[in-house]
Amino acid sequence: MGESLSVNGQSSQSCTLSLFEDGQLLATSANANTLNYNLTATTQGTHLLKLTASNGSEIFEDSAYYTVNPSITLQDPPSGTKNGINYINDSTVVLRLFAPEKEHVYVIGDFNQWVPSANYYMNLSLDSTTWWLTIGGLTPGQRYGYQYLIDGNLKLADPLSSLILDKNNDAAIGALTNPNPHPYPIGLTTGFVTVMHPGATAYTWQNTNFTAPENKDLLIYEVLVRDFVQKRNYQTLIDTLDYLDKLGINAIELMPPGEFENNESWGYNPSFHMALDKYYGTPQKFKEFVDSCHGRGIAVIVDMVLNHAFGQNPMVNMYWDAVNNRPAANNPWFNAICPHEPYCWGYDFDHTRQATKDYIDRVTSFWLEEYNIDGFRFDYTKGFINNGNGFSTDRINILKRMADTIWSVKPNAYVILEHWCDNAEEKQLAEYGMMLWGNLTYSYNEATMGYTSTSNISNGIYTARTWTVPHLVTYMESHDEERLMYKNITFGSTANPNHNTKDEYIALGRMQAAAVIFFSQPGPRMIWQFGELGYDISIDVPCRVCNKPILWNYFTEARRRQLYDVYAAMMHLRNTYSTFTTLNFNYMLSGAVKRMKLNDPEMNAVVLTNFSVNNQDATPSFHHTGTWYEYFTGDSIVVSDVNAVLTMTPGEYRVYTDVKLDQPQITDAPASLDELVIEEKSLILYPNPTKEEVSIRFNSISSSAIQILLVDALGKTILEKKIPVISGENNEKLDLNGISSGNYSLFIIQGNRIQTSHLNIAP
Repeated sequence: MGESLSVNGQSSQSCTLSLFEDGQLLATSANANTLNYNLTATTQGTHLLKLTASNGSEIFEDSAYYTVNPSITLQDPPSGTKNGINYINDSTVVLRLFAPEKEHVYVIGDFNQWVPSANYYMNLSLDSTTWWLTIGGLTPGQRYGYQYLIDGNLKLADPLSSLILDKNNDAAIGALTNPNPHPYPIGLTTGFVTVMHPGATAYTWQNTNFTAPENKDLLIYEVLVRDFVQKRNYQTLIDTLDYLDKLGINAIELMPPGEFENNESWGYNPSFHMALDKYYGTPQKFKEFVDSCHGRGIAVIVDMVLNHAFGQNPMVNMYWDAVNNRPAANNPWFNAICPHEPYCWGYDFDHTRQATKDYIDRVTSFWLEEYNIDGFRFDYTKGFINNGNGFSTDRINILKRMADTIWSVKPNAYVILEHWCDNAEEKQLAEYGMMLWGNLTYSYNEATMGYTSTSNISNGIYTARTWTVPHLVTYMESHDEERLMYKNITFGSTANPNHNTKDEYIALGRMQAAAVIFFSQPGPRMIWQFGELGYDISIDVPCRVCNKPILWNYFTEARRRQLYDVYAAMMHLRNTYSTFTTLNFNYMLSGAVKRMKLNDPEMNAVVLTNFSVNNQDATPSFHHTGTWYEYFTGDSIVVSDVNAVLTMTPGEYRVYTDVKLDQPQITDAPASLDELVIEEKSLILYPNPTKEEVSIRFNSISSSAIQILLVDALGKTILEKKIPVISGENNEKLDLNGISSGNYSLFIIQGNRIQTSHLNIAP
């Protein structure tokens, strides 16, 4: 009030220029192309300045607004309201913004033509931290865009938006994924815009009696929607639930679905933690996805990134040090400098501050209540303290406080941490009720590649870490780790030419063994998308976070379908029999032969795998003598000595139970015997008998690869190999070193054609 405002007007040619304020003439200048006027602001509110230019025959005009701020009303916001949007009824909202040290704030939006006015000047709480405003008279069911205009020069979306408009990226989202979007107010404002929807039709939940699996029983499937389904949206993910349901998973963990910068991303560059990113679909469709999962007994876990935010975040921008290009020292939420280098991304939250705690509680409560999700996986919680290294009681307390708030909203919600801290700290958090990621990628991959001396997978069991609760979410692969099959076929062992783990066929068989021992261990398990099909594109092709090929065709390839079937068979055991989730177990997981011994009144089980590239003797350590049944083959053995060794071929696995189970259906190649064309004695083997090597002459009907199998008199596969061939006559040499003398059958399989002959290996 009383301040002077310099007004300058220009025209492209001499004319009569006139300046008006709210329709009243202030000044005029004839035969001129400039007009200068010093205006004294005397009245509160928003005023319209209009400049006209007349050349005698035409009149041109332009306009601008200026606002004289009213006096600030100091009053606390209505009781029960929270920061962000509060829907009071179908036509009234209360907006609240936490913004201490700011001088004044307006709400601008579709309801006031994006012009600041006295009616939209925000009140300030008595402690001078929270700005708020009640807006009534809104049309029920109509969406409105709005922003906060802070200190006259900063236009920001609400930090606690549930949906935003992004002028630069929304247009690239297809209408099938984001139908009928609210229009961006082009020409009226800039930057991100919050969308509110008073009187919106509430989603009707169909599956209200869903009970989420216990922590120890979780079978989690980690998904990046972008790289999993071709249309990259929640509807297609809903359409894919049959596939996941048949696989046997009981939880889906979505990589961050909250609003992230731009469109294509892993999601770990968050901008609005409470908003759903529209790139994958609408809030209603996301709710339908959660509801559909619950209808199938599948829990939904959201990956939440509360270690940091990126530069589009309004709270970063609200308090910004432009000189040093970083959050200002007085930013209520963020550290000016990330204190735990080199593990810094974006701008680092200071989790010791009350403003950050309040923000986190608001965000987590919203996702639980609005979307009915079942829990969270929190990214890099090691960074939740300003000194990331070493044991930290402060960090433990920060995480316990956060978890307590989550459990006050949803008592059984999952709280999963990517923590990477000292075991003593992780143990405390686990025993408080949280779960923690357990990365076993290296050890499992050493096993599948055939390097057994470095393949100890014991640390994937919670008791190996001295924990008393099964809260270790163990995984062989995750979004962050290299794909096992890629390393198998790239770096696998060639020590035994008859069991070359670089060979795709053999490598996929060894992945079956890995799945068998993995799923027979207690506690929650997690798999990365397409791991059940042996996905073999490197994480770094063409770059770590780049789009990856979506290879659903793998499901039609028999050997990969076998792997899927083995995954499903093992998850069926976990979902059906208490034996396979028991906490009464023994293990031997450090050598080439790995064993799980599961003890349960319902049924006992012994699981054996051989990750050597050669035959190995396995000591089963059966619980008792008598009849034991092998799950995958349906065979049985009569045990008279519980420690009598069993000889296992390379990559072989067995699951023995003392109760006969239905044999799982595992895809073969080809699918049924009716489809086979068997040509007996159609191979020429020489010399035969032989000792160290045999030559094979055979005819191929095409140039597609063949599979060679050597099977002993008991029907056990001793050697398997996949090789390229040419159409017509082929000659192949087979190394027999290390194979015992005796009579064998040799098979060459190509599609549905099998050629066979007998081979005698001399002593």
